[in-house]
Amino acid sequence: MKPDPSPRNRSLVLSPADRQRLKPLLPVSLPKAGPGGDATPRDLVVQGDCLELLRSLPPASVDLLVADPPYNLDLVFGSERGRKMGDTDYEDYCGTWLDAALPSLKPGASVYVFGDWRGSSALYRALGARLAVRNRIVWEREKGRAAARNWKSAHEEIWFATLGEDWYFCAEEVRLRRRVLAPYRDREGRPKDWESAPEGKYRDTAASNIWTDLTVPFWSMAENTDHPTQKPEKLLAKIILASCPAGGLVLDPFLGSGTSAVVARKLGRHYLGFELDPEYCLMALRRLELAAEAPGIQGYEDGVFWERNSRLPRG
Repeated sequence: MKPDPSPRNRSLVLSPADRQRLKPLLPVSLPKAGPGGDATPRDLVVQGDCLELLRSLPPASVDLLVADPPYNLDLVFGSERGRKMGDTDYEDYCGTWLDAALPSLKPGASVYVFGDWRGSSALYRALGARLAVRNRIVWEREKGRAAARNWKSAHEEIWFATLGEDWYFCAEEVRLRRRVLAPYRDREGRPKDWESAPEGKYRDTAASNIWTDLTVPFWSMAENTDHPTQKPEKLLAKIILASCPAGGLVLDPFLGSGTSAVVARKLGRHYLGFELDPEYCLMALRRLELAAEAPGIQGYEDGVFWERNSRLPRG
């Protein structure tokens, strides 16, 4: 028997009433467009195999593809179990779902794919054979298990690629506000490349490909679920704001507990997510309900990404 959670535990738990209410709202196939209607499905969580669903999408309809496929590990994901395969086999696996997804992308679309250091080379080869790889983002996981005879693994990777040579990217939307520790002034005593505010002294810096300002969801955060590889909402907010225009469509073929869909909704974008596990689909639907009531994103406030632990409480 599991112990009762702490009163401060804000992790999402589905109630029997939630499941009963949400199950009828969960489709297992994509809707068909009516005569003369828009064939692009939007704002849906669909339970099913992403390979089958991706092949049903209309061409050139997606602005941003965000994919968090199973890493090449022996790991249980809800009702499914991932099994480690050879490097070449993992490359082929990634190529298979990429080939199914790419026809749905618009010419100026971007692709972000999550991975870890073990599968990075295979993932790069699969992407490079089909797309223009633009960058590799490394983000710090402050969680991680220590190792007696190895370095603690405390980072993951995101490959950024584009379909063509003219892609959407808004750098101004993803600048990072950092606290200034040694504020310089010019000869007239004015702040040099920083601003003074009631909250302190800050500088807005261009976003780099090393992200150290993220917090992996844990029990005291309202966005937390029991999904073993859940990504922070703040992380998805950076990707979506940078690479999907307002009103655009974000596609996630491995939706998990729904973070990409939730963040897309909060930021005024459309979403379409596929997930095989029915429990995670219901969790995603519940999170989308809650997003309508509480649209905030931890670490992103007033249109600014804040360096971790630098935003002082108001008042």
